[in-house]
Amino acid sequence: MAEPYYITTAIHYPNGKPHIGHAYETIAADVAARFQRMRGRKVRFQTGTDEHGLKMAQKARDLGITPRALADEMSSHFRVLFDRLNISYDRFFRTTEDEHHRASQAIWLAMEKSGDLYLDRYEGWYSVRDEAYYDESELTEGEGDEKLSPQGTPVEWTVEESWFFRLSKYQEPLLRFYRDNPEFVRPATRFNEVRSFVERGLRDLSVSRTSFDWGVRVPGTEDHVMYVWVDALTNYLTGLGYPDETEDFATFWPADVHLIGKDIVRFHAVYWPAFLMSAGLPLPKAIFGHGFLLNRGQKESKSLGNVTDPHELADRFGVDQLRYFLLREFTFGQDGSYSVEAIVNRSNSELANSFGNLAQRTLSLIFKNCDGVVPPISGHTDADTALFGHVDRVIFQEMPANYDTLAFAQALEAWIGAVYACNAYIDEQAPWALRKTDFERMQTVLATLYIVIAQLAVAVQPVMPETSAKLLDAMGLASELRDFEGIRSHWYPQLAESDFRLVKPKGLFPRIEMPAEADA
Repeated sequence: MAEPYYITTAIHYPNGKPHIGHAYETIAADVAARFQRMRGRKVRFQTGTDEHGLKMAQKARDLGITPRALADEMSSHFRVLFDRLNISYDRFFRTTEDEHHRASQAIWLAMEKSGDLYLDRYEGWYSVRDEAYYDESELTEGEGDEKLSPQGTPVEWTVEESWFFRLSKYQEPLLRFYRDNPEFVRPATRFNEVRSFVERGLRDLSVSRTSFDWGVRVPGTEDHVMYVWVDALTNYLTGLGYPDETEDFATFWPADVHLIGKDIVRFHAVYWPAFLMSAGLPLPKAIFGHGFLLNRGQKESKSLGNVTDPHELADRFGVDQLRYFLLREFTFGQDGSYSVEAIVNRSNSELANSFGNLAQRTLSLIFKNCDGVVPPISGHTDADTALFGHVDRVIFQEMPANYDTLAFAQALEAWIGAVYACNAYIDEQAPWALRKTDFERMQTVLATLYIVIAQLAVAVQPVMPETSAKLLDAMGLASELRDFEGIRSHWYPQLAESDFRLVKPKGLFPRIEMPAEADA
């Protein structure tokens, strides 16, 4: 029986509507989850919203509404977007749920039982925007007397009574864990940064606040709320039923991968493992910190007026085209710059002109020349065998290996290479000409193409689920065959001998016109 697989995104901070970065991370996690399901694994995929903290309280105050009202409104925008983008989450999680308060208090009590919490006074630099504490040595100078965090966000001097977590106690245990688990943080550059941070020495961490009350109450000290990262990180446990001994918790914890942005790797790779060690819980198997999406080379911001609405991109280009572009255009893990022109060019050249045209030409020839009947095979030539070998290598070796390591761009590079090989084959074999000179050979050529097109559609399902399903439905491939084992089986002879007939094929990817503002 295949092992279970648990993948999470960061829970997104809903002090504003979701932007393209939220879409990017969640699409990537969705592709990984869909791939693992195709492998036959029992998958748990969790995403959601992180709704506590000073930033939410201040935003709600500015709007003249309660933090809960703001959380309810903004969290719904994330759920609507993810449903629109065909995200196959198993659980959409909100930290305002009662069960999450209970779980956060349970892990707090477990850390307290280990002797790792103590009451003291905090004086230091805090970034409201990052919900993070920073040492003086990490800060840079902004305008005037302003000081900035490593993320470029303003920090303010904070003085208040606080509970502290004995993070310093876990410096050596963390370094030992890193040595024993060299793949714990990916990409490797991020792991090196984490290890260097811990090697420089860890200070105890302030883990409660008294200056606001929008959060999870500290058990036994009701005028304190937990530091937002204590309760935010606990969501990965709450979603599995912690602290109860549920079947989901026994099956899926520890998580296989927390998929997050590179700006919050420290919280997941330093604080989170230390909290779990303190609470006596297993640590996640891996943290993957992806890069930022840049709009024409610039980080998006409201002040620059370049914030992109994912709904607008989906409306303009199509959901599957957007999903494909975001994972094809740049290496996952690195920063990537996108533009309208890049989306249009990639969609037209690779999806409309290459894969879409390949499917349309092949199915149209079968519909027209074979009365829609799936053609028989009468022996294969070396050219047929070479194409099968190329596609098999891509679909059964290269793509699974790359999907498995979250190397999405490499998986799609191999996929489009196989599409190009199919287009070269159909041009070389010219089945439209064979119709008059060698009808039997024409049938074999079209059958060869039919098989590899179906295989390519199955292999790209995690990235383009809607388009793949539409094509495979039209081709009559049974739903139980739409995975890596099913598409490897001898399904084609059975289909050819059945009474299945193609209907007149429709184009998969309409060509996209460059928007006028992009031309300008």
